Amino acid sequence: MEFLEFIKNNFMHTAPILTSGMIALAIIFERAQTLFKVYTIQNSEGFFEKVRELVSKGRIHDATALCNQFQGKPCAELIRSALERAHQPEELIMNAIELSRNKFAEKIQKRTSYLATIANVATLLGLLGTIAGLIESFAAVGHADPQQKAALLANGISTAMNATMLGLAVAVPCMVVFSFFINKANRLVSELEAAGLMVLDAIMIFSVGGQSHDDRRGGDEASERRAS
Repeated sequence: MEFLEFIKNNFMHTAPILTSGMIALAIIFERAQTLFKVYTIQNSEGFFEKVRELVSKGRIHDATALCNQFQGKPCAELIRSALERAHQPEELIMNAIELSRNKFAEKIQKRTSYLATIANVATLLGLLGTIAGLIESFAAVGHADPQQKAALLANGISTAMNATMLGLAVAVPCMVVFSFFINKANRLVSELEAAGLMVLDAIMIFSVGGQSHDDRRGGDEASERRAS
């Protein structure tokens, strides 16, 4: 109750901190949904292995259909963009992979850094409230009766410390969640890079295998024509 009374009596100091806290909550909710649900493929290793198997066997259409089952997932979208150029030169396939990787890496890391900024701002706003509270308390003590000085000073210091506590109450959770989100974002970007390498390798294996088969078949046909 005393803390709520502090917020009510010092709304001009606490409003910016509370506002930054609400913005942080909105970002945390959106990023948690996106990073841990929307962008994550459950059993990504199994998905990669299935795609590799299909592409290596030349079943590009089936591999693309598999990726379509994971629409909105960065890894699946990147693999699909590469498969759409599977019959084109390697350089064009690599361009598609690189463009997709850059596009989704930006989306994965989007808004996460705001949490660190909010944590720093909330701490500074708490400190600003502390300084403002101390200035007001010492100014009041300077013009108060000697019997009231101790009580006024104690109230002023209490108000100042509450401002610091409110700022830290916003800043500390923001920094903790920021660390979790950065770690998850880095893992998703690493999966993107692994997906690009995997699909490029599978396409090259299929291309080399297909060319070798065509060469052998062409050689057999030429031998048959010479024999006849």
